[in-house]
Amino acid sequence: MRKTSAVLASLSLAVLALTGCTATASDGVAACDRGGNDKILNVADVSGGLGSVPDVDVFGPVKTDKTSFADVTVGDGLALGSDFQPVVLDIAFYGGDSGKALYQSEFNGDQSRVHSIDYWAQRSAGLADVLECATGGSRVLAVLTPEDFGAQNVQAFGLDKGENIVAVIDVLDVMPAKASGALQFNDARGLPSVVRAPDGTPGIIIPDVPAPTEIVTQTLIKGDGPKVKEGDIVVSNIMGVGWDDKTVTTSSWGKDASVSVAAEQLVGATVGSQLLVVFPAAESAPATAIVVDILGAVTAPTQ
Repeated sequence: MRKTSAVLASLSLAVLALTGCTATASDGVAACDRGGNDKILNVADVSGGLGSVPDVDVFGPVKTDKTSFADVTVGDGLALGSDFQPVVLDIAFYGGDSGKALYQSEFNGDQSRVHSIDYWAQRSAGLADVLECATGGSRVLAVLTPEDFGAQNVQAFGLDKGENIVAVIDVLDVMPAKASGALQFNDARGLPSVVRAPDGTPGIIIPDVPAPTEIVTQTLIKGDGPKVKEGDIVVSNIMGVGWDDKTVTTSSWGKDASVSVAAEQLVGATVGSQLLVVFPAAESAPATAIVVDILGAVTAPTQ
């Protein structure tokens, strides 16, 4: 899991050009329809509760020349409509001929294991199609061809030539791709203005005035989710601007979301909110304006 420092003052960002935007649904993801092939449900018997290690009996040999999937159960959570939308899932792989368990993720209920479709597709390309439009709370049964599973995986697990792979995927949670809620009125005199592309990507416009001498936090969009508590793991998208040089130096937009322990400025904010945080210049850091979309917050796992 990629970590991002909770000390937001170390970030230095600048104005973002908002170009090449595409139409998206209100939660920042493209509208999509879940496909699937119900015949896949006949390749294995899958039992056990969502988030627990499944009991899987593969009716091998499983033969197909195309990666396919079906939803064993359909959850009522958000749909995965973006390659970089935060998702928490567990996954198990089985040999399509032998039925042997090849790999199992943690299945420990840890909701801070946040990744994305892009993350999983880099490890097994076929998972991109399998996960597209899946909803939070779903259990998915899939058959991957060796090509879609990945040559390096086939070799690592010692699979027979041409052997397909059966996968059981529990989509534990899908988080929104951007802040969504009520726009808030703020006195913006002397503070940056924020514009947003349809997919939620912000642009930050720094005024031609000196930076504040104290930390300023404003709620730009107020979400209707739970409040962030001290010590929570926060999933967010971050964009900001260096006050003086107005140069973008980092952004999580178009990448995996940031995952970090809640910074002081985020505690008490609601999930779904967008905050503007301005840090004054410090001994080792220039003045910085940061926009944070709070996409999720979970209790940190016990060690």
